Amino acid sequence: MPASFSTFLAQMVENPALAVTAVLTLGVLVVNGWTDAPNAIAGAVVTGALSFRRAVLLAAVCNFLGVLCVTAVNPSVAETIYSIASFGGGPRAASLALCAAMGAVVLWAAAAWWWGVPTSESHALVAGLSGAAAALEGNLFCIRWQKWGLVLLGLVLSTALGFWAGRWAEGATRRRPWSGRVYRTLQIPGAAGTALLHGAQDGQKFLGVFLLGAALAQGRQEAGGALTIPLWLLAACAGFMALGTGIGGRRIIDTVGRDMVSLGPREGFSADLAGVVCLLAATLLGLPVSTTHTRTAALLGVGCAGGRKVNWRVARSVVLAWLWTFPGCMALGYLLARGTLMLWGGPGAA
Repeated sequence: MPASFSTFLAQMVENPALAVTAVLTLGVLVVNGWTDAPNAIAGAVVTGALSFRRAVLLAAVCNFLGVLCVTAVNPSVAETIYSIASFGGGPRAASLALCAAMGAVVLWAAAAWWWGVPTSESHALVAGLSGAAAALEGNLFCIRWQKWGLVLLGLVLSTALGFWAGRWAEGATRRRPWSGRVYRTLQIPGAAGTALLHGAQDGQKFLGVFLLGAALAQGRQEAGGALTIPLWLLAACAGFMALGTGIGGRRIIDTVGRDMVSLGPREGFSADLAGVVCLLAATLLGLPVSTTHTRTAALLGVGCAGGRKVNWRVARSVVLAWLWTFPGCMALGYLLARGTLMLWGGPGAA
């Protein structure tokens, strides 16, 4: 990755596909902050611990700090996304395929927001990149399945551990008969911690896309060591994610915090505590997990353990959206890449 923004800007001028990829990636960061981050503050909003506006501002600030601080110390999640698939075929074709992959993620995220379903842009990103690389290479051998193993391991752990941690946290807080006011106060640092780790997880993934785009524009992909992430790129990704969170995500909050599970202050704090524990463990281990899945699983665990009303119809629709993300976004990335390469890739590019 170029050390200076001016060098990266020059690369974008020389390679329009890289410029489009950068714009789409920033757009997905905004959408991610808009649709994923509200999961972190859903409990605090529905229980009245924070007003919607204050909760959004808190999440925006914590997302920014999560991207900026955690990634500077441990960029292993970004490294996983960077190397999820091999993009060959030369700088032009590879950049076009990457551009198509990000287009697939944008379309998937927009559809999820329209239907109010808390799907995962993280998994859409993994699937879109893999589908586009397969279209470029003409086979599935370009996909690094060992990296996919980390993603699937993260999926299993985030949902199973999130559900278990939610049940554990609900039981632990039930033995602390504090007032609703105390639990509402505790929800504020809980929401802040969840938003911080959301930024650390999801911000890293899109940093990986920027690094991959810059490498492909230069005709290479192998990092040859640890990835070096310039400060200006950290700040840009953090800022655009915070901007998306600042726009708000009321529809997602209603789906998760009201329609799916009915939460009180104690249950809301329990879900926050469970989510923070799971996300922190995954981030320290370098596993690319979905904050949406982790948070939703924690909410369901709390609801089941506490005897709260769980709307399993809404829960099933959310889970179905998760299951469709991998094959759906991979197919979309493949088709968009094929079309893009046929139109603009030149002879033999597709």
